[in-house]
Amino acid sequence: MAFVKVVKNKAYFKRFQVKPRRRREGKTDYHARRALIIVDKTKYNTPKYRLVVRITNSDVICQIVTARVEGDKVIAAAYAHELPRYGIKVGLTNFAAAYATGLLVARRTLTILGLADAYQGKVEADGELYQVEPVGETRPFRAVLDVGLVRTTTGHRVFAAMKGAVDGGIDIPHSEKRFPKYKKGSEFDPEELKARIYGNHVADYMRMLREEDPEKYQRQFSRYIQAGIDPDQLEDMYREAHRRIREDPRAVLTDKSRVTKRPRKTPKLSREEKQARLAARLAALARSGATESMVTVS
Repeated sequence: MAFVKVVKNKAYFKRFQVKPRRRREGKTDYHARRALIIVDKTKYNTPKYRLVVRITNSDVICQIVTARVEGDKVIAAAYAHELPRYGIKVGLTNFAAAYATGLLVARRTLTILGLADAYQGKVEADGELYQVEPVGETRPFRAVLDVGLVRTTTGHRVFAAMKGAVDGGIDIPHSEKRFPKYKKGSEFDPEELKARIYGNHVADYMRMLREEDPEKYQRQFSRYIQAGIDPDQLEDMYREAHRRIREDPRAVLTDKSRVTKRPRKTPKLSREEKQARLAARLAALARSGATESMVTVS
């Protein structure tokens, strides 16, 4: 007769420790986070910065963050929903938009730190592998990429945001192995990356769909059509956006005075009003009980 070892016994449950809330919710990989924020003992209290990239269904979020004992501190942030101010009105979550958002957070961070003039980065994006080199006695601003819980597949948009930040002048350790169409044992093709940065892959798909399936083209690119954007205009649109981002990367505060708060569905009651409402309910229940007893007797 085989015996089954009881693992989850009383001793197991007495020593069981619940995992952190954000780990249970699937939001934070604490094993990776520990490696990203840990600082050498010889560099005690030296800030270690991260380029945090998160992509949602409708937005691209890029932040420069440093970890403190009291919590993370955000130095600068940029969002894809800011891109319409620079001329990119549609396609705010594609590869080219992620690159532009990374470029925006880099130029904004360096402007805040007073390093924008010393470190211009790569003014004209050409897809070539680029590393920020020190200029004079001032070292470049350095950060590490924090991708969160996404799968770091080749050609992922998080690497587009990273490339935009590097071209914007931030020193981020990286290689070409996760850029689009890279294959092990082959040479890196900068033209493929350049085409994605300027949205040529979207333009090619728009042309193909317009010729082969006009109905699907009207449905899938309705916002492009409504904005009057033709496939031939995409590259110029992104080039102009990059130029405007470099001219003025500063954040514009939202005017919240025009925001109207929604009224509460049920107004908050005072203690006396709650007691009166409870008394009314009890009286109604008493009357209903008396009525039922009278019906039963009759």
